[in-house]
Amino acid sequence: MNNFLKSTVAAAAIAFTGPAFAQQIIVVSHGQANDPFWSVVKNGVDQAAKDSGAEVDYRAPETFDMVQMSQLIDAAVNQEPDGLVVSIPDADALGPSIERAVQAGIPVISMNSGSDASKGLGALLHVGQDEFTAGKAAGEQLAKDGGKVAICVNQEVGNVSLDQRCEGFAEGFGGQVEVVPTQNDPAEVQSKIQAALTSNPDIDTVLGLGASLVGEPALKAVEAVGRTGDVKIATFDLSATFLEAVAEGKATFAIDLQQFLQGYLPVTFLALNSKYGLVPGGNVPSGPNLVTQDKAGQVVELSAQGIR
Repeated sequence: MNNFLKSTVAAAAIAFTGPAFAQQIIVVSHGQANDPFWSVVKNGVDQAAKDSGAEVDYRAPETFDMVQMSQLIDAAVNQEPDGLVVSIPDADALGPSIERAVQAGIPVISMNSGSDASKGLGALLHVGQDEFTAGKAAGEQLAKDGGKVAICVNQEVGNVSLDQRCEGFAEGFGGQVEVVPTQNDPAEVQSKIQAALTSNPDIDTVLGLGASLVGEPALKAVEAVGRTGDVKIATFDLSATFLEAVAEGKATFAIDLQQFLQGYLPVTFLALNSKYGLVPGGNVPSGPNLVTQDKAGQVVELSAQGIR
């Protein structure tokens, strides 16, 4: 965690020392229940609620459904909470609902996705990472590691942030890149990666956009075609299993965007804003951080605990 984030969390802890207070904050994310990444975000939300004393309600659509998500935001606005946290995977679809919240005088902070659209929609700030830049950094590193032909496996096509990761990756990688679309189903992901590796033996690099849903199935797919150690595998996000593979040299790196902070900080900021009128003056970058072999062992336990 960089010094800015350390000082931010420390300040929040100091501010909430004393009697609890009960602001109402609603969090609406696009995260799927079967995606372990979002369970870590929710852990951050829950910890912030505990630390601040705020009443926090976490909501998400059952599938990657922007109509349902916009309805959840509209319902939240009708409750007139003290603050609203949203992810913005599709600004065109969700923008009108977010703008209604702002027009109703509800402070809004965006997190995870939508850094490019957040300010224009009236949000106070964004907590997350620039996805194109993160993808570009991954591409540059994998190219430096010798990659020439790659696939970028996207389990949520239509999520602008994930699309930006693949776009940034292609620019940073510089070689041949194909986007492989799939669903939030590890079995399907493994099958598609295996098929790609079989049909094109020149593929030497696989980038996943989620550790549990793509990174781990990628490891299995590469092993199934007998190319462990030959194909470079990297992924966005962390899981204990994928980090163990990095530590063992079976995978190259994982990109940590510290999603616990993406849940924790927006709730904390909104609680502080409601109580004291305090809010940071700009966006808070939670990542990216590349977790390579020399660092992976240190992070495994925290990942297993649902913090990293």
